[in-house]
Amino acid sequence: MEAEELLKRFELVKRYTEGDRDFTGINLNEANLSRINLSQTILKGASLFVTNISGANLSESDLSEANLNVARLSSTNLARAILNGASLNVANLVRADLTEAQLIGASLIRGELIRSELSKTNFSGANLTEADLREVKLTEANLSGANLSGANLRGASAKEANFAEANLHGADLTKAELNGVNFSNADMRQANLQQVNLSGADLSGANLKWADLSGANLTGADLSDAKLSGANLNGAELRNANLANASLVHADLTETILINADWVGADLTGATLTGAKLYLVPRFGITADEITCEWVDLSPSGDRTQIQQFNSPAESRKFLNHTPGLVRIMVDALLDQSANRTLATAYYEIAQHYPAMSCPPNIDIGYRRTTITLRFDSDEHLLPAAFLAILPFNDALQTQKNIVVIGKTIQGQDLEQKRIVKLCKALNVAINNLNEVKQLLPAPNTEQKTKFFQSPTQTILISSGQQSLTVHSQSNFGKRGGNNQDSKFSLPIGQK
Repeated sequence: MEAEELLKRFELVKRYTEGDRDFTGINLNEANLSRINLSQTILKGASLFVTNISGANLSESDLSEANLNVARLSSTNLARAILNGASLNVANLVRADLTEAQLIGASLIRGELIRSELSKTNFSGANLTEADLREVKLTEANLSGANLSGANLRGASAKEANFAEANLHGADLTKAELNGVNFSNADMRQANLQQVNLSGADLSGANLKWADLSGANLTGADLSDAKLSGANLNGAELRNANLANASLVHADLTETILINADWVGADLTGATLTGAKLYLVPRFGITADEITCEWVDLSPSGDRTQIQQFNSPAESRKFLNHTPGLVRIMVDALLDQSANRTLATAYYEIAQHYPAMSCPPNIDIGYRRTTITLRFDSDEHLLPAAFLAILPFNDALQTQKNIVVIGKTIQGQDLEQKRIVKLCKALNVAINNLNEVKQLLPAPNTEQKTKFFQSPTQTILISSGQQSLTVHSQSNFGKRGGNNQDSKFSLPIGQK
């Protein structure tokens, strides 16, 4: 150790021992301060360029705006230290302790922070471009708006950290633990996220174009409005994930687990979906043009026991552009407030016995008519739902008789046996619960001016294949100039 460096160290230690804590603007460039104790000191604007502070205690010190470029801070204790606006470019912070430290707006370009303790550290707005953060602990850390472009976060643990609006363009997060992390509106273009744990993470609005998410765990993650064009999701786990309105144009979803995921409004134009596991995934409200898909797995556990093969692109496109089946009850009267309350209560009670009707209906009140529409992902629910949905109306008995007749007729049709069994089973559930449901229904107010529930009705089923079936049309329905002829029908019910 040179004499000048010894002198700097001696004077600093002497002042600190005598109780001096304010070293604002001090010049300690290239000094050797390894293992020194300077906790709770004020080093605002200090110059510590190429200074050796490894193993030192700077906990709770104020190093705001300090120059620590190329400084050696390995294993240094900086817990709860303030480094806002500080410059730590190319600094060595390997195994340093920065727990609860503040580095707001700090610059750590190409900084080395391998295995550092950064839990609850505030890096908001900091510049960590190409920083080495391998195996760091960032639990509950705040990196909102930080620049981490090209940073190396391989094996990092950042549970419940905040990366909202951060720049992670080209960052490497391979095998990182990021469950519960907030990446909302973050820029993650071309990021390497292979085998990352992002379960429960918030990636809403994130830009993940051309990111590599192969083998990643995104269970329950929120990817709504995310940009995933060209992303690699081969073999990724997206069970229960929210992909509503996400862009998956030309994304690779080969053998991706999407069980019970929601992707309504998503754009899958040009995506590859061969082998994707799609049990309980809605097949309507998405754009699936020019997709590549040879087969999908529809088994509940994703074990390939129920495979749907496609012989042509047209077949796969039709399968994935599925439209929901509808039960439509048209009432020749306007819905008033009293009838609305009664109807809402009735459908709530019905849903307790037939959960497929748990989603409230869409009610459209026209010039002289009310249309009640219930939507279902599977056609097997259409007959039983109509059987129960008509219950509050005077036309219920005749409509239900017609439904039973249709159900018996379908049993004799040349349809896939499994579909017939599903339909009949669902209809039997509705019939068996009929008496119990009727006892729970509220009595309609007979003083209603429109006599809503006594008015003529027409019940129509529309299958996912857009084929319609008029179950019942009361003889007086539409008599004010309407057409009373019942629609002709085919028997699409039970088709997928």
